[in-house]
Amino acid sequence: MIKIIDTYILKLYSKRLVSVFSICMIIFIIQAFWLYIDELAGKGLGFYTIFKFLIYYSPKLVPLVLPLSVLLASLMTYGSLAENYEFAAMKSTGISLLRAMRSLIVFHIFLGILIYFFSNNVIPLGELKSYNLRKNIGKLQPELAIREGIFNDLGQMNIKVERKYGINDRLLDNIIIHLKTNDKKNRIVIKSESGELKSETTDANLQMVLYNGYRYEELLTNNPEDQNKHPHSKVHFKEYIMNIDLSQFNNIDLSEENYTSTYRMQKINQLHESIDSLELGLDNQKKLFSKNFNTVNGLNQVHKIDEVDSWPSNLFNLNSLKFLKSDKQWRYSEVVRSAITRVKSNVTNLESKKRSFFIFQKLINLHKTTLYDKYALVFSCFLLFIIGASLGAIIRKGGLGLPLVLSVIIFLIYHYIGLFSKNAAEDGSIYPMLASWISTIILAPFAIILVNRASSDKGFLNLNTLFNPFKLIYLSSMKKKNNI
Repeated sequence: MIKIIDTYILKLYSKRLVSVFSICMIIFIIQAFWLYIDELAGKGLGFYTIFKFLIYYSPKLVPLVLPLSVLLASLMTYGSLAENYEFAAMKSTGISLLRAMRSLIVFHIFLGILIYFFSNNVIPLGELKSYNLRKNIGKLQPELAIREGIFNDLGQMNIKVERKYGINDRLLDNIIIHLKTNDKKNRIVIKSESGELKSETTDANLQMVLYNGYRYEELLTNNPEDQNKHPHSKVHFKEYIMNIDLSQFNNIDLSEENYTSTYRMQKINQLHESIDSLELGLDNQKKLFSKNFNTVNGLNQVHKIDEVDSWPSNLFNLNSLKFLKSDKQWRYSEVVRSAITRVKSNVTNLESKKRSFFIFQKLINLHKTTLYDKYALVFSCFLLFIIGASLGAIIRKGGLGLPLVLSVIIFLIYHYIGLFSKNAAEDGSIYPMLASWISTIILAPFAIILVNRASSDKGFLNLNTLFNPFKLIYLSSMKKKNNI
């Protein structure tokens, strides 16, 4: 009989889980489609290409959809069992809540193993495919691939615009262009106040007209002295015309994979290797900068007091600077001005390196959170099942009414705690491991409380106690009304 009950609960739960997961996945895929509609529309793409992109994109939605589906399905299943007095019948035969959950506990152990392999293999592959497909689609029409506020790759150039406006967004403001030379170096920089995109009649070329700007080019010479004297050229222009060959964009292989090394595309072993390599690189950069900074500023020549046998008696005599004033006053001011300039330069250099190290550390933290998320997802699904099953047994409501509301509330708490903690982990405010596990850690005591209350047939909240004062006020008012 017990095996029959386990099979019955497992079938009931699995049907709801599949249904809820499918519905939620469809909703999130539609939301993703609208999110990327600007990148997909107007490119002449067929239905198959769009469908392929959505299929590639869908695996990264699983860590978001699956916990919600598990929570809602478990709450609906056990809420329905309690509402139909099936739990009461089980308890009358000596079957406790934990015993009734045993089959689904085993089920979620196997589900956790499946999720682990899915997050380690399928999600990185889906990220690789979807990311490269997006980049290749963006190359089909370069005028549409230019997005505001970020650098965009267009063949041999890298372009950034502050604002796009006008018909078909062909008018541009505050343009910065980096042109790549044959050696793949950015030696040419073009800056202009405004610009315009114009297509040729043949549509084989895209003409970009820049207005009122400068063209900078790094000059390469065989003589180092000439290189120092003339490091670059600067040319002002009122109008500058650039032609972009569109033939290379119209013959794009959408299956081409040029981007393979982002942290979201990596498996667990690759993430471990990347983290070790990045941390070693950051440490080496800090040591090298410290060594160079000390050498340039002469800090490595400074000795400690206990390292010097004897000090000259007049070393700290302030009159030692009299020679600066003895001849001319300007010598003193020049020394002070030079010192101030040197200090400001060092401060600027330190602030720049600080930002560089911060960005480097941020990249390391992103790798770590991605790694720990793969482990946390397994336990979060199991935890949300426990919460959903216990809460369903307490509220004794099935269907999509109250269970849906409670599931959404709990999931939003779980999701946003994790989201805020991961944002904090990026800048190093908290440890990346803690950021990935903090949602699970916070909800674990809540799950234990719910299991204890559900096992002892106690409600989560005594609503009668909550509404009793209002009932008394209402009854007293009705009595007074009837007496009148």
